[in-house]
Amino acid sequence: MDYNSQRKKLPLPEYGRNIQKMVDYLLTIEDKEKRNKSAQAVIDVMGNLYPYLRDVAEFKHKLWDHLAIMTDFKLDIDYPYELPSPEILSEKPKQVPYNQNKIKFKHYGLIMEKMIKKAPELVGEEKEILTEMLANHMKKSYLAWNKDAVEDKKIFMDLAVLSEGKIKVDEKLQLTETKNLLNKQKKKKNTQNKSNKRY
Repeated sequence: MDYNSQRKKLPLPEYGRNIQKMVDYLLTIEDKEKRNKSAQAVIDVMGNLYPYLRDVAEFKHKLWDHLAIMTDFKLDIDYPYELPSPEILSEKPKQVPYNQNKIKFKHYGLIMEKMIKKAPELVGEEKEILTEMLANHMKKSYLAWNKDAVEDKKIFMDLAVLSEGKIKVDEKLQLTETKNLLNKQKKKKNTQNKSNKRY
């Protein structure tokens, strides 16, 4: 039996072995004009595999690049685009720099800390509304991280720490009840599970 595992490895397996055979045949054509026409025919077949992208200019460029890769850059034809250098295939990607932000309370997150630092710039009713919303969201985040009940006093203390004392909350402020927040989270989880089961 002739197994794929025993055959030559394909440079671009997404095109399949038959297209690779067509590409290999291009290397055996001696007449350059005929080779150019045949290469165009192979490009058309490759494009037919992705008809929704066939007329996109960048996609056509990519097909010619792929043809060069599949021939190990040995195919001598008049390419309509400038080819990448073979070295680019072995180039290592640039290292992605990771954020080095220090977060005081990871369960609240960096965005919440940034919003808390902006809140003192507001005044009047707008500041009060935002402060209440931030405190409620902090409580929700805390409960997602730690399922035990949390006292509002703890949230107000954390808010004061994160705002460097610039936000002081009246302890008469009533945040959303813990059981209501936990019930919302359970309902959301159940809805997600049901929608996942449909698929």
